[in-house]
Amino acid sequence: MATVAKSQQQPAAPASGAPPWALLDRLLSAIYEGPLESPPWQSALQMLRDHLQAAHVTLMLRPPSPDSAGVMINTGTTTVEAVKSYETHFFALDPFVRLQEGQVVTAEELIGKQWLESPVYVDYLKPLDIRHLLGADMYTRDGIECRLRITRGHDAQPFSAADKSLCVALLPHLKRSIQLHARLDSLECERQLFAGTINRMLLGIISFSQTGQILEMNQEAKRILGEKDGIWLSGTTLTADSVQEGRELQRMLKQAFSDHPAEEEGPGVVQALSITRPSGRAKLGVLIRAIPLGPWSESRQRPGTVVFLRDPESSGAQPSQELVRRLFGLTRMEAQLALLLTEGLTLDEAAEQMNVRRNTARTHLRSIFSKTGVTRQTMLVRLLLNSVISLG
Repeated sequence: MATVAKSQQQPAAPASGAPPWALLDRLLSAIYEGPLESPPWQSALQMLRDHLQAAHVTLMLRPPSPDSAGVMINTGTTTVEAVKSYETHFFALDPFVRLQEGQVVTAEELIGKQWLESPVYVDYLKPLDIRHLLGADMYTRDGIECRLRITRGHDAQPFSAADKSLCVALLPHLKRSIQLHARLDSLECERQLFAGTINRMLLGIISFSQTGQILEMNQEAKRILGEKDGIWLSGTTLTADSVQEGRELQRMLKQAFSDHPAEEEGPGVVQALSITRPSGRAKLGVLIRAIPLGPWSESRQRPGTVVFLRDPESSGAQPSQELVRRLFGLTRMEAQLALLLTEGLTLDEAAEQMNVRRNTARTHLRSIFSKTGVTRQTMLVRLLLNSVISLG
């Protein structure tokens, strides 16, 4: 169902004399480029709206439900009130839903004359000057359900057979493009999950293309390089303060740029280097490795080499006491003591910071040992550091 307000301007007329194949070519190009747009398919929907001289073209990527407002992409003039009223109320009264796969029909063809007496038309569409409604639904094996809805006003002509034929021709391509978008969205969710985990582990990452161009750099890498304490960026080139370390760094990068094994050959040689910091702080750790080429890799702008940076003195956000409590079944005081010990404090120092007596701290420590199954403080620290608390 279109969830849009009355358009205040006449839709653009289609290009006169354009051959059908040329129109189809433009529409298909826009459909397959749609997953890379934001909002997706905006260009294709606008192009279809212009050609059909429609008031609105709406794609429901996720139709509204009692549990969710859904996700809709609208072309044409819209208002927040009109969209919200459909998402929160009229979607439940809409009979023009769950159309047969590949079918392109008008509301009246599907429902009959009683469509014009339905509450959705009388109370919602008619006040928005929506008279003609054309629709099609798409379903995938992954459980995706999308709805395409096209509208015209009361002063416009009904949709013709040619209009329907064009939509029928576009539907399989739009469905494939939606499936590609779902796959890209899944990969992006995974990327953000892993990137967030890496950031919480305080590991700096710089990815380079096969030609040596920097493609991406996370926040920790920017922080380390921004300090210019032993290593920094000169333009797009990693540079070290120490001449000898700088030469070794460039040699390692050059080798990594030229070393791109195929995926089935496994990862390339991993190289590592310590970078001295003039400030006197602990040396930075640098690890460089080439990223294997996939079996069908063709882009030279794909990540080809990654540089990992680790600052041993970097201190990230303290894991929550609640997470430690849940994970190991500790009390609040026990969790606080365990975290202080992982920071390198002695038992006496931890007791002082907690404002408790040393004997009280020792009692808590014995209880922690009993609950975690370790017998020494070093074992406890190792257990905590190797647990999932750093990911929380």
